[in-house]
Amino acid sequence: MTSTTGEPVVVVSRRIGAPAEEIFRILADPGRHPDLDGSGMLRGGVSDAVVSGVGDVFVMRMHYERYGDYEMNNHVVEYEPDRRLGWEPRPGRGHPDATTPGAAWGHRWIFDLLPDGAGATVVTETFDGSRMPEDKRAEVDSGRAWWKTQMASTLERLAELCAAR
Repeated sequence: MTSTTGEPVVVVSRRIGAPAEEIFRILADPGRHPDLDGSGMLRGGVSDAVVSGVGDVFVMRMHYERYGDYEMNNHVVEYEPDRRLGWEPRPGRGHPDATTPGAAWGHRWIFDLLPDGAGATVVTETFDGSRMPEDKRAEVDSGRAWWKTQMASTLERLAELCAAR
């Protein structure tokens, strides 16, 4: 899928048997993100603060074969309790682009929650690369199938976390 401007946007949805409030609590807690990460890149949160609104920043420890261990500073740019949560990652400590001015790629991770009957929610995860520089957009576009697989795995893990409650 691409956005209306032709830029790479990857979207995956899944119906999860849990109320939106419960799912949102998990998504707003960066300490829970490694439990639901389908990419295997997340290693844990640097702090245990729960996201409470636009402007919050949560830092995640990451590992990627090309970069090794590093951190990403995630700036919350969308926050609607029990409905929508989105952040823009920026290179942090240990990332090769951390000291490069303007290194933020402009991409967003967004989770939308739409109640779907009693005790169920359709969760849509979006990777929005429409604000990324051309070279980074090309990387995302060429790996679209990989992103979809990882995002589907994330939603599957989120469903498992909710079912285990």
